[in-house]
Amino acid sequence: MKYSLKVFFCRVSLYVLPFLAVGCGTLGPSAIKGERINYNSAIQRSNDEQLLLNLVRLKYRDTPFFMEVTSVSSQLTFSTSAEANVTIPEKAGKILGLGGGAALTEKPTVTYTPLQGEKFIQHLLTPVQLDTILLLYHSGWSVKRILHLCLQRINGIKNAPSASGPTPAGVPIYKDFAHVANLLRSLQSRDALDIAYEEREGSSRVVLRLDQEALDWKEVRELTNFLKIAPGKTSYVLTTDPLSKALDQIIIEPRSLLGIMFYLSQSVEAPARDQDKITITQHPSGEPFHWNQVTGEILTIHSLPTSPEQASVAVEYRGSWFYINDSDLTSKSTFSLLSQLFALQAGKIKSQSPILTLPIGQ
Repeated sequence: MKYSLKVFFCRVSLYVLPFLAVGCGTLGPSAIKGERINYNSAIQRSNDEQLLLNLVRLKYRDTPFFMEVTSVSSQLTFSTSAEANVTIPEKAGKILGLGGGAALTEKPTVTYTPLQGEKFIQHLLTPVQLDTILLLYHSGWSVKRILHLCLQRINGIKNAPSASGPTPAGVPIYKDFAHVANLLRSLQSRDALDIAYEEREGSSRVVLRLDQEALDWKEVRELTNFLKIAPGKTSYVLTTDPLSKALDQIIIEPRSLLGIMFYLSQSVEAPARDQDKITITQHPSGEPFHWNQVTGEILTIHSLPTSPEQASVAVEYRGSWFYINDSDLTSKSTFSLLSQLFALQAGKIKSQSPILTLPIGQ
């Protein structure tokens, strides 16, 4: 019996050990392949949900709050076990039992940083810089979408500046700005527009350029007329100086990131039962003003009493579900641009304390 048992164990060992050797050799790469994608997807989804949640909060005049994921670390532990036993019941002969197992344990740690204090001010309240607008333009974004989000005035033409804070009671001014944005988008689509750096007298500046051939186009004539700039030029300097009087300069007034979020929060369609919890903008006659006239071309956030089936991102808040329809490509593009703006603003500052570290799955 001893001899048979010993031979049996040798045979099992020859079979099991090569398997464990191969399994341990590929464990690391396999873990990276699987878990990196899982963490990537989870953080991306969580960031989108947090951003949408704060847009909804602003619609209700609730306080926005952000928790940034500053680091993710994970420890993998692989362990094995084996056991054998022999049972000799009466009148049944010998019964040999052999068992074994392997376990893979993961212990991730996620570190969060609350966005508050000086970091909150620099991140959310600092106006978007010209460099950021230039970067977004050359990343392929529509100039119309960039201007609607980032600017509240261009050469004095208003893009609903009252919407850069809590929902205003009065109707915003926005129609002329929307027309200027459409003109610029038309020129961009025809490859007759560019925004670029220009070197002049040892310093660089951001300029809006027009093709020479486009100077006689209807869009360019309307553009120079609306902006009250000198016609017939192919280059206009973009400046944030409100005191500039030069006719070859275009004065822009950027929003802050928080102002952009307030502006986009007007696109949230609150349920009818919550109308007493939000500000209803009204015409002088007392009729309600519908904000989709301002934001409808760039973003729409719907609401339902139950979880939506076709949503690219959705959050539950105040007993309702708010979401962006997965087939609404325009809204998804605007939301993606907002996410990029958030990341760009975050990249300009260093991570600060306090931090909250949560070990998960222990």
